[in-house]
Amino acid sequence: MASLAEFCPMANDYQHIQFHFVVPPFHFPNRTALKQFLTKQFKGEGKEVEAINYIFCDDSYLLQINQQYLQHDTYTDIITFELSPKAHPLVSDIYISVERVKENAVSHRVSFKNELHRVIFHGALHLCGLTDKTKEQAATMRQREDEWLGKYLVPRGTALK
Repeated sequence: MASLAEFCPMANDYQHIQFHFVVPPFHFPNRTALKQFLTKQFKGEGKEVEAINYIFCDDSYLLQINQQYLQHDTYTDIITFELSPKAHPLVSDIYISVERVKENAVSHRVSFKNELHRVIFHGALHLCGLTDKTKEQAATMRQREDEWLGKYLVPRGTALK
């Protein structure tokens, strides 16, 4: 019997993106659909993915990484490490503090789901070459996050184009 991958070579591409939990797993539905969406977005940006690990952790875990590897003594919601050489398929570890995402969701008056996806897309956009060091770059990053959120979190009853 033939597998789906034989008929549709891209069917399992999303398996190159994995979610890991250093904190207890939390409600996070539609993970496979999200991985498929990310894979499609990377391809649209001209990026091939070898392996991307999203690691969901807490503030103290991410603070330790921030101090040890970036010499920053601050809390953050995400740190993206691109591990692949330039012009090679992407290999990356993306650390996300679930605690920080929850706090940011409250302070920005958005749902946890929305903020979580924004941060997930933020890390992916860094791998696509976007930075957010200046005000202009941050504005562009936010615009692209909004684009990806709009494509992924389509409200019910909305016709897809």
